[in-house]
Amino acid sequence: MTAVILATACAVVYGTADFFGGLATRRTQVLAVVILSQLAGLTLILALLPVLPGTFSDRAILWGLAAGLSGAAGLALFYRALATGVMSVVAPTTAVTSAALPVVFGLATGERPGFWALTGVALALGSVLLVSQDGSPGGRASLGALVTSLAAGAGFGGFFILLAMAPAEAGLWPLVGARLSSVSVVALVALAARRSLRPRAGSLRIIVAAGVLDMVANVLFLLAQRQGLLSLVAVLVSLYPASTLLLARQVLGERLNTIQVTGVACALGAVALIAVA
Repeated sequence: MTAVILATACAVVYGTADFFGGLATRRTQVLAVVILSQLAGLTLILALLPVLPGTFSDRAILWGLAAGLSGAAGLALFYRALATGVMSVVAPTTAVTSAALPVVFGLATGERPGFWALTGVALALGSVLLVSQDGSPGGRASLGALVTSLAAGAGFGGFFILLAMAPAEAGLWPLVGARLSSVSVVALVALAARRSLRPRAGSLRIIVAAGVLDMVANVLFLLAQRQGLLSLVAVLVSLYPASTLLLARQVLGERLNTIQVTGVACALGAVALIAVA
């Protein structure tokens, strides 16, 4: 139950962070959003190290560095997809891909969830697909945005897998490594592209909020993964589009149709099945 609670909370926070990130990319260029949000997250994780201490090791940092590279690529692609596509379509497409990879990896490495848990996994993945069905005018993402969403999902899935490979006693150190590598790579890309990292007026607070919430979600994922199976935790985390969708509805006026409401209901059912398994 601890893993289920942490993973579900992680999904809510991830969805909120992605909503803020999507808003920010509509106001300023993607690289500025990514690096500034990552810096905000790095500041938070450094502040949390004394609160949630762990054992520093080369393995923890190296796995974190690798996860950061994968996550940074996924985040940049995801924000680009959000900026060019429909938020309520892009987010679920990315989520399904990011969940499928850890599930396959977990099963391949010997994880064996029970029958009801596997039923919950199938229901969760189906719910994300239902949530992504937007039948409103102009409500379908372009092919380019969908391809970018799939690539972003692969980056996020790799992030979850690589982060799970770090030693359990490492505490938050893998996240420190992840942020160091992601910030460095994005900064180099921005330098090579000669892009300004100065945010436009009114966007900095949104960017910082996205970065802080993203790091809080990362911490929740790390804690959840250490309490339960990666194949189940990753699926629960993949339900984050529900909160993104609800925020998009309330703030941006994006409509929720009957199929999407059904998808949200299925997501709640999936959480219940995994929780009781």
